[in-house]
Amino acid sequence: MLAPAFKANYPDEYEQVLGGLKAAGVNRIISVSFAADITTWGYINYITKNNFMGGISQPCPAVVGYIERYIPELIPKLFPVQSPMMCGAIYAKKYMGITDKLAFISPCIAKKMEIDDPNNKGYISYNVTFDHLMQYIRKHGITGTPCSDEIEYGLGSEYPMPGGLKENVFWFCGESTLIRQMEGEKHMYHFLEQNKHRIAQEKTPYLFIDALNCSQGCLYGTATEPSKNETEDVLYEMLRIRESCKQEGKKGAWARGLTPEQRLEQLNLQFKDLNLNDFLRRYTDRSAKCRYQVPDRAALNRIFAEMNKFTEEQRHIDCSCCGYESCEEMATAIYNGFNNKANCIHYIKDLAQKEKQEITELMEELNRQKDEISKMVTLINEDFIGLNNAVEQMESENEMNAEESNGISDEVMNVTEFCQKLEHSLEEIFELLKLLKTNNNQVVNIATKTNLLALNASIEAARAGEAGRGFAVVASQINVLAASSKKAAGDSNEGQIKIERAINAIANEAKALLEVVDKVSERTQHLADSTGEIAQSSANITEISNHIKENLDHLVNGIG
Repeated sequence: MLAPAFKANYPDEYEQVLGGLKAAGVNRIISVSFAADITTWGYINYITKNNFMGGISQPCPAVVGYIERYIPELIPKLFPVQSPMMCGAIYAKKYMGITDKLAFISPCIAKKMEIDDPNNKGYISYNVTFDHLMQYIRKHGITGTPCSDEIEYGLGSEYPMPGGLKENVFWFCGESTLIRQMEGEKHMYHFLEQNKHRIAQEKTPYLFIDALNCSQGCLYGTATEPSKNETEDVLYEMLRIRESCKQEGKKGAWARGLTPEQRLEQLNLQFKDLNLNDFLRRYTDRSAKCRYQVPDRAALNRIFAEMNKFTEEQRHIDCSCCGYESCEEMATAIYNGFNNKANCIHYIKDLAQKEKQEITELMEELNRQKDEISKMVTLINEDFIGLNNAVEQMESENEMNAEESNGISDEVMNVTEFCQKLEHSLEEIFELLKLLKTNNNQVVNIATKTNLLALNASIEAARAGEAGRGFAVVASQINVLAASSKKAAGDSNEGQIKIERAINAIANEAKALLEVVDKVSERTQHLADSTGEIAQSSANITEISNHIKENLDHLVNGIG
């Protein structure tokens, strides 16, 4: 079921979109323009058969919902003839035998209320709005072989225009018929409130009241794309569509050359097989859930405080932008749950100003913080310069340590070599001492033998008497020599023992020195390795600090 306003909103995409819907699985497409012709037929016949004067049109579900909730005394004056949408659904189900689920492609979010109304028996399953449908089609690239709607229609196509129903009735009843056209939520609801007693008591001179919620009718309904509201292109297209339905070549009810009476005769002939009762509906009094309770002053003061209206001047702005004549009426509606403070333009304006002030203060604080951050970053940069200098000094001293470590290592190698030579020399001395000891032992043996010879010579000299005196002197000297040799050999042995002890001590010290040298050598090697690691770490520190400094510079530039 396709709303008449769809073709006016999308004249260039119309057939392509319908082809895409067919390709996506839609079985049939019926324009509600045809059903609007049924609605016109129904209004005229119901007025004629029931003398129903001064009624209120009902194609607009927002108007119907308002009367059901807030002016229930006008429910009897609502036309019981269905809207074009429902007339189309009833015709499709009852007269065409369509059993598929029905979706209504709609310019109005309020149609959901009409579709869900139990009085309408669930004929339609979905309310698919213009804006959501077109967003979906464009997003998913839905296309198909261009096609059009199925049933020919007449002036029902102009129903979306303000006064569209009135124009249709004029076509069949003449322009002398007095119909009150009313649209625009503020103007229309105010009119109904001000004239409800006259309307209820049938004291108005009108055949009926053609009422729409939206000031520009359904052409620019609440579910159309906002971009369409920026120009009058949609209205121009609807005027073109309307004129094409009134061309001279048209026959039957839409022939321009016929009188209104002749057209009405043709209209009744066209729909002669329809039963008017099939297209009638009921309404529901919903006012019990919408009755006002008058708040006391304390409750009003609380609501005004929540709306940031603290002075009498603020509480009596009475701009009526919210739809109410006074701020107090608005507060009463809020008290009863029928409205909310966000619909007060001055409340929103105050919030916007407050938020603007908060944003200004936040920006000032942000700028102050940016300055503080910039100062901190500058100080950190200075610290990084000091860090880099320290790292460079550490690298320099580390290089010196590496050189010193290498020098120490070389000297330690010299000490090690000396100790090794000393150990070798001591071993040679030990060998010489062993040889000396052997020689001393031989001297002692010789001295002992010499001493024995001297003793024998002395004995022989004594036997010789005076002749052996000289020999005795020689023997005595030999004995003295032997004793001296023996004593010298003994002294040599004692010295050797002392030398051996000293050499052993030196050898032990040399071994201890070698152990110390080994440890020093090992530590020196570790120091050399550590200086290499320190050098690498220093390079890493420098690289990281440079990266951080670059990021800080970017931060400063970004803050600036």
